[in-house]
Amino acid sequence: MDIFSLFTLCGGLAFFLYGMSVLSSRLEKLAGGKLEQLLKKMTGNPIKGLLLGAGITIAMQSSSAVTVMLVGLVNSGIMELGQTLGVIMGSNVGTTLTAWILALSGIDSNALFLQLLKPENFAPVVALIGVIFRTVDKGGRRHSVGTIMVGFAVLMYGTVMMKDAVSPLAEAPEFAAILTAFTNPFVGVAVGTAFTAVLQSSAASVGILQALSMTGSITYGMALPVIMGQNIGTCATALLSSIGVNRSARRVSVIHILFNLGGTAAGLLVFYGGGLFIDYTFMDALIDPGGIAMVHSLFNIATTVLLLPFSKQLEKLAYLVVKEGKGSEAAFTFIDSRLLATPSVAIAECGGKTVEMARLAEDTILCALSLLDKFDEKDAERVRTNEDHLDQYEDKLGTLLVQLSSKALSDEDSRNVSKQLHTIGDFERIGDYAVNILETAEEMAEKDIHFSGAAQEELHTLLAALREILQVTTRSFAGNDLALAAQVEPLEQVIDVLVAEIKSNHVARLQKGECTIEMGFILSDLLGNCERVSDHCSNIAVAQIETAQNAYQAHEYLGEIKGGGNTAFQSAFEGYLSRYALKGGAKGAK
Repeated sequence: MDIFSLFTLCGGLAFFLYGMSVLSSRLEKLAGGKLEQLLKKMTGNPIKGLLLGAGITIAMQSSSAVTVMLVGLVNSGIMELGQTLGVIMGSNVGTTLTAWILALSGIDSNALFLQLLKPENFAPVVALIGVIFRTVDKGGRRHSVGTIMVGFAVLMYGTVMMKDAVSPLAEAPEFAAILTAFTNPFVGVAVGTAFTAVLQSSAASVGILQALSMTGSITYGMALPVIMGQNIGTCATALLSSIGVNRSARRVSVIHILFNLGGTAAGLLVFYGGGLFIDYTFMDALIDPGGIAMVHSLFNIATTVLLLPFSKQLEKLAYLVVKEGKGSEAAFTFIDSRLLATPSVAIAECGGKTVEMARLAEDTILCALSLLDKFDEKDAERVRTNEDHLDQYEDKLGTLLVQLSSKALSDEDSRNVSKQLHTIGDFERIGDYAVNILETAEEMAEKDIHFSGAAQEELHTLLAALREILQVTTRSFAGNDLALAAQVEPLEQVIDVLVAEIKSNHVARLQKGECTIEMGFILSDLLGNCERVSDHCSNIAVAQIETAQNAYQAHEYLGEIKGGGNTAFQSAFEGYLSRYALKGGAKGAK
């Protein structure tokens, strides 16, 4: 084996890791927000969590990535520690699929069908089909499928390169001398651990072991401890991800480490402790890629079956390792940046936070409106606090959403990011207008001034319409109800009509000397704030409808629905206009 073989080995490893990265990102993209939904539905039961963990790991092609995602979810307060146990164990089972795929390189048969299963034979065909898919569909689902196929072909080509690079080792006496060290199981565990920790991928280290096995120099006794060590090596990524997180999130990494350490200890005890009493004749037999895949799967499945009944004990042990602090821990992270590694999950959580923001904005404005009837300092402070929280929501969500928009996203996830980016500013501005209304109510309370009965009657009609548009907007956004969102614009038009009528009535009464200039200013400010709140409700509903239709021309959309030919809009408008008609004889404010 010369320097060029080493270059080929490094190149093959690079292709393997790159193909794995492409597979992971694109499969996760295709999964969309389903990962986040499944995590919340299935993690209450350890068995369901185990199956889910295996499935997600197959999709993401990395048990370490799954653990990092779980650390982020626990650190954000989205999941509890107990919910992660089954997922962590299942991820160790799911990661074994890759070894079976790589084992295809060890097929040795002249049969046509079996020859077609060899990576060097089918990878070029898979790559060609993938390129065709990418070419004919520039941004749709087939484009993602094509990218997955190309990534898979690159991964398989990497395994072929590694196999070819190490094949000269079969004749090298130095290699045989090095392998004698692997007869010591503790050395094998240490090598497997170190190699996997450096590569940060158990699949890559298993792939290299499979390539080495094709030299005909690796026995079951040598491969077993290396495979056990590879499981421990995957904990390196989880350990690094636990830096700077809260105690609950650190316990996720601890459980991952304890699980893999426990499995390795049990495996060493069975195979090497038991070997003192039982003659394991197969330990000296040569192992091939398929044998490595089988051992990898059996070991991980056996470890999971062994330790799953002790899930609660593992959780308690994690609490012993990471003890509760004396002081109170800082509040959980808004949405942990680690979730950016799994964009679909991060987008779903951002969507949940945006809905929280919508409800907070509605609560804030309704609380502010109540102060117009009866001013209360506690409610006033609540409005100010909520408005500050809305500012924080916009800042943090905006930062995360901009970062997510640069990721490879599915069409559905792209639309969700766009909708959230278009609406968080409107929710924040509604909070600002709530503070303006609060200040109006505060001024009236301090000066002990009031609107006349007629003016109050007009305002109550307007505020009733404003409350309804807020409720309709929040419900439509939270439930992604486009039919309900379509009701917002007609009601917004009715509020514009009400504001214009109240202003007209006020001017007439001002000319007659029936209202004071001071109350006129207060009324004008209040009407302006109410009108702007309804405008932002309109913006939110329009953004929701447009992103669903993948069309972003707000002016054209509004012009179309307000046209005389739009009977649905006209009917809704007339219905709201009748419901919120001002009574005759209103005298305005004074």
